[in-house]
Amino acid sequence: MNKRILDPRRVRTPPREGFWWVDRRFFREHAAHLSREAVLLYLFLCSVSDRLGLSFWREESTAAWLRTTPALVARAREALEVRDLVAHEAPLTQVLSLPDGGRS
Repeated sequence: MNKRILDPRRVRTPPREGFWWVDRRFFREHAAHLSREAVLLYLFLCSVSDRLGLSFWREESTAAWLRTTPALVARAREALEVRDLVAHEAPLTQVLSLPDGGRS
C-alpha cells in the first residue's frame, strides 16, 4: 500500500497531556457533539493509525471490528470530517491534529 499524507499541515503529534494519541480536548470539545458511532470510530482510528495518523481500513473491515454496518461507519466518518477531525480519500483516512480553539 502506497500511503501518502492527505493533509501535511495537520499531522498529529502526541498531546502534551492525556493518554497517548487521544488528546483530552477531543472529549471536552467534540465527543458530546458526535454520535456514539462517531466517537467509537474516532477512538478506533486513533488506535489503528500509524504515527502520522494514517490508516487504510475499509468500511467493511472497520464495521466488522466495531460490530456495526458499513453504512454507519461511513456516516460516522462523515461526521468526523464535518468536525474537521479526519480527512478521507479512499482508501486512506487520516486522523488530524485537533483544530485550534474549541468548537461547539
